[in-house]
Amino acid sequence: MSDYSALFEAARQASRALATVAAATIDAALRDIAEALVAHTDFLLAENAKDLARMLATDPRYDRLRLTPERLQGIAQDLRNVAALPSPVGAVLSQNELANGLRLSKVRVPLGVVGIIYEARPNVTIDSLSICLKTGNSCLLKGGSDAAASNAALIEVAGPVLSRHGLPLAAATLLPPDRAATEALLLAVGYVDVVIPRGSQSLINYVRQHARVPVIETGAGVVHTYFDETGDLAHGSAIVANAKTRRVSVCNSLDCLLINEQRLRDLPALLAPLVAAQVQVFADAPAHAALAGAYPPELLAEATEEHFGTEFLDYKMAVKTVPNLDAALAHIARHGSRHSEAIVSEDAAHIETFLQVVDAAAVYANASTAFTDGAHFGLGAEIGISTQKLHARGPMGLEELTSYKWLVRGTGQVRV
Repeated sequence: MSDYSALFEAARQASRALATVAAATIDAALRDIAEALVAHTDFLLAENAKDLARMLATDPRYDRLRLTPERLQGIAQDLRNVAALPSPVGAVLSQNELANGLRLSKVRVPLGVVGIIYEARPNVTIDSLSICLKTGNSCLLKGGSDAAASNAALIEVAGPVLSRHGLPLAAATLLPPDRAATEALLLAVGYVDVVIPRGSQSLINYVRQHARVPVIETGAGVVHTYFDETGDLAHGSAIVANAKTRRVSVCNSLDCLLINEQRLRDLPALLAPLVAAQVQVFADAPAHAALAGAYPPELLAEATEEHFGTEFLDYKMAVKTVPNLDAALAHIARHGSRHSEAIVSEDAAHIETFLQVVDAAAVYANASTAFTDGAHFGLGAEIGISTQKLHARGPMGLEELTSYKWLVRGTGQVRV
């Protein structure tokens, strides 16, 4: 801790300094960081290439790590979107005057110092910076070694912009990409108000088991889509393909298709779009029989129990046959991670039952789980997708980076 206490204290001081910064100053800084990222595209891609060179292109994390001109434009646009949103800080949630004349107000306030631990996703560096700054929080960024050059380059570009707008550099501190920094962050009682891990289940488990500061769990997604006996085949085929293949390395991608046994005859058509993407399917016995001869044999294998409940983060998917909605719900309850789940159905009663019973942060009817994303939920960007229930759940935008406090105004009242 001693090696990092100075950095942690600087972040704490920065969070206090941000309390007096005008919202217009923060917004201007975010817009200028967006312009700076685009202007430094060549530099950022060159630094990103150093990280990519150390990772096999077949690694599922490679796509998360990779920056492109288009992705940098998207990151910049997310910054602009966040700048355009109203800040929740200072919003009055409720107010009341007591019989004794005390006037009470419940108002939104920043969390304070937010630690973010993440792996090979350099976009998280800027997403976290933007959302924390917008809500008056300072952030301690602990990226993984896989993205060390990329993360450092992004902060190198953003830092001068912060200084130009009179904002403390310690408001966005990039910690070294080593385990010692992680351990220090998790033990930073008195400095850090909350730690948010973004990454694999093993990372989240490690943080949960070792942290002495509060933790909000995000990330790991074992995602299901249930194709009901009344499901529309055209809708289902498009939804499954989009949820599985749009970006396989993200936490909202589809891992397991649950298909009603009455629709097994439609399974080859349902999965037909996956062939072009070379998706490997692990099917249980009934589904395997339905796909035999209709799905490429080199991409079809029999499922084992370990395939159910696996977050693949790859061009792989499990298929499980179920007799009815209740069985689908039971499977999700057993194997899901409370992230995102979907039903494809034309039965209104089945849809409502699914939406009410499934215990997940985002539950869909006749839509792709790929939409579980802060930007697509209208939040501008996100700092993660919480799979827990306390404080925040689902995509964590601006409001989720705040708490509240009571302001009590009196005229000399004392308690008897």
